[in-house]
Amino acid sequence: MAEKQIHIPVLLRQTIEALDIKPDGTYVDCTTGFAGHSLEIAKRLDGGLLIGLDRDPDAVAAAEEKLKPYKHILLNRKFSAFKDSLCELGVEAVDGVLMDLGVSSYQLDTAKRGFSYHEDAPLDMRMSKSGLSAYDVVNEYPADRLEKILFEYGEERFARGIVSGITRARAEKPIETTLQLAEIVKCNVPLKVRREKNPCKKTFQAIRIEVNGELDELEKGLNDCFAALKKGGRLAVITFHSIEDRIVKNKFKEYCTGCICPPEFPVCVCHKKPAGELVTRKPVTADENELSENNRSRSAKLRVIQKL
Repeated sequence: MAEKQIHIPVLLRQTIEALDIKPDGTYVDCTTGFAGHSLEIAKRLDGGLLIGLDRDPDAVAAAEEKLKPYKHILLNRKFSAFKDSLCELGVEAVDGVLMDLGVSSYQLDTAKRGFSYHEDAPLDMRMSKSGLSAYDVVNEYPADRLEKILFEYGEERFARGIVSGITRARAEKPIETTLQLAEIVKCNVPLKVRREKNPCKKTFQAIRIEVNGELDELEKGLNDCFAALKKGGRLAVITFHSIEDRIVKNKFKEYCTGCICPPEFPVCVCHKKPAGELVTRKPVTADENELSENNRSRSAKLRVIQKL
């Protein structure tokens, strides 16, 4: 695998600046991965504490090595376990939280994990290396449910044709590998689409999201992370596709909304105050230098909110 891809955290400078790290603060990286962002947070702490969560045991082991010189606690958990984890550690509130969503470079570049449609491997896609797999989704889900997943999670216009191809293929024998699935996708989209780009991205994204329950995780994670912030604390979220970004944008808007009384009311009776304010009015994206060094930063968007 390419060492370069493992060690280039996306939007690193912008994220660290936006978190406005206090040396004695407590910070949580909900998606520690290989500690790209975590390491830079830890370097800036003096008396503070870094808490890292990640559902991938491989990532936790690698991050542990990198973070050895610094005060930290790493837990092999989903970020939906954020609230319980803080309670277990006796931490009541934190100064900042980072959520770097999506699949990591390591997971993509390690063929046997089954995330990539460029290399052949067993259909897996499990970030935690346990539970429901892509093989289960592709071979066992009813056609209507599969079509819904591809359309909603992958925004795939040709979901119906792709699912028809999947159901025909699996009726003869199970679909077992990533390249088998990729070939089915290619054969069931218009020729024009195949010529323009690799048509597998949306299908693989949709199945990965379903396997890992990513959108449900995100909804719960955002609420718990924002609730745990101290006054003035910041939540930074990096997304990689429009579905995630839309959820984050709408949640942040909800946190920043005050009075919800009907407009015809002469005075406010709900007394609802904004809970947060946006640090980034628009999503922060990679500059030209980063784009030239790391192509995977192309779709990354950073949004940051501060608790009032």
